[in-house]
Amino acid sequence: RRHTRYWRDWSSDVCSSDLVSGAGSGTPTGSVEFFDGSTSLGTATLSGGSASISTSALTTGSHSLTATYAGVTNFSGSTSSAYTHTVSQASSSVSMSSSPNPSVVGGSVTLSASVTPSTATGTVEFFEGSTSLGTGTISGGAASVSVSTLALGSHTLHAVYSGDTDYTGSTSANHSHTVNSASTSTSLASSQNPSVVGESVTFTATVAVSPPGSGTATGTVTFKDGSTTLGTGSLSGGVATFSTSALALGSHSITAVYGGSSDFDGSTSSAVSQSVGQASTSTSIASTPNPSVVGQSVAITATVAVSSPGSGTATGDVEFFDGATSLGTVALSGGSVTFNTSALSVGSHSLTAQYLGSSDFTGSTSSASTQTVNKASTTTSIASVPNPTLYGQSTTITATVAAVAPGAGTATGSVEFFDGLTSLGTATLSGGSASLSTSALAVGNHSLTAVYAGDGSFNTSTSSALSHDVNTANTTLTIVSSTNPSVKGQSVTFTATASPSAATEIGRAHV
Repeated sequence: RRHTRYWRDWSSDVCSSDLVSGAGSGTPTGSVEFFDGSTSLGTATLSGGSASISTSALTTGSHSLTATYAGVTNFSGSTSSAYTHTVSQASSSVSMSSSPNPSVVGGSVTLSASVTPSTATGTVEFFEGSTSLGTGTISGGAASVSVSTLALGSHTLHAVYSGDTDYTGSTSANHSHTVNSASTSTSLASSQNPSVVGESVTFTATVAVSPPGSGTATGTVTFKDGSTTLGTGSLSGGVATFSTSALALGSHSITAVYGGSSDFDGSTSSAVSQSVGQASTSTSIASTPNPSVVGQSVAITATVAVSSPGSGTATGDVEFFDGATSLGTVALSGGSVTFNTSALSVGSHSLTAQYLGSSDFTGSTSSASTQTVNKASTTTSIASVPNPTLYGQSTTITATVAAVAPGAGTATGSVEFFDGLTSLGTATLSGGSASLSTSALAVGNHSLTAVYAGDGSFNTSTSSALSHDVNTANTTLTIVSSTNPSVKGQSVTFTATASPSAATEIGRAHV
């Protein structure tokens, strides 16, 4: 009786078949076809009753193998019983690398894994400790991912191959990767260049992370004028600003210095030449009181304002003018100055103020302001000395003319004196007074007034009436003889003379 024997050579994956004759004799010839289930694995020629094939194509898992002998003239065909063959997963190994190494903060790093054998499929996941950095699909025995999130410092990385149906998973040895701080570049711009004294200028610094680094710089930027620090600004979105209106007249070399951070190196911008020119001004003028009266002190105030976009307080001198005539020059204090004068004559005056400028500010002249100076009002008073008088006695009548406004000066011109409506005469003012003496007043009461005629600076005025009494004059009587002594019978003439006297009244003369 014939039977077939089948075995598996584990070391070489060789399938063999022996055909043995039970009752018959001889050695079968021909060929044997091997099957994995219904799938042909190949055909081999019998030699000495045996045939073998080798294969490495069996997939992982359990396989039901059979051998079919096709038979020849002397021997009939036959099929073996099924033979169970198990294919286990092959082991794998994985190694990893990173490039560039070292890298910089924000720079793209390629993590690469090489899986052996190269026929392995599936994925490789990259880790820093227990933190996944990403997963790459194996192609040709290699897998990679790119990351730009590695922080500054030293990192210990590894790769884990997940395995597939044919190969077991594996983990690489630890890989050391270093991330250095990224370099930066700083640029600087001015919001207004040139500017003027007192104008607010905003300096903007932009800090860019230099390739291959990436990200947004943080920290502070110091703004400098030469070696002098102007101030600092905090970065937001890689941009920091600083505004100042304190730049002096002239040229300034402005730089922005980024101080760096844990992740980014510091950097300094190129210098920006900031030019600061004089600020323009405007001058206004006002006077008080207006109108004024002659001799009255007038305060003329000039205010110098710095024109936008400049700012600050103007310094220097202001010259005041009445038309083309300079009234005087005074230094500004707090942007304004007042000039006082009582020398303005009666009439209309065109007043201006001229700011003479300074190193920081340009000069300017005000619009004209009209100052009206009116004549001063006066009061006239009258007095007579002595009062009362006797008939024929001389009295001095004095008029005093005073300006109503204090400090208005001294009136000039003439005063006319009246007894009622009758003019007694005119006298010229001297030092504000005028006097007239008269002995022509009749006996009785007199209403005396003084009328000031006015002048170029002072208005006319009339005194109140002064009551002046003239009394009857006393007399004294004296007598003399024409011949004294005389002789008897001689004619003698006696003469009586009456004269005014303060002590006696005029009476009769008796001969």
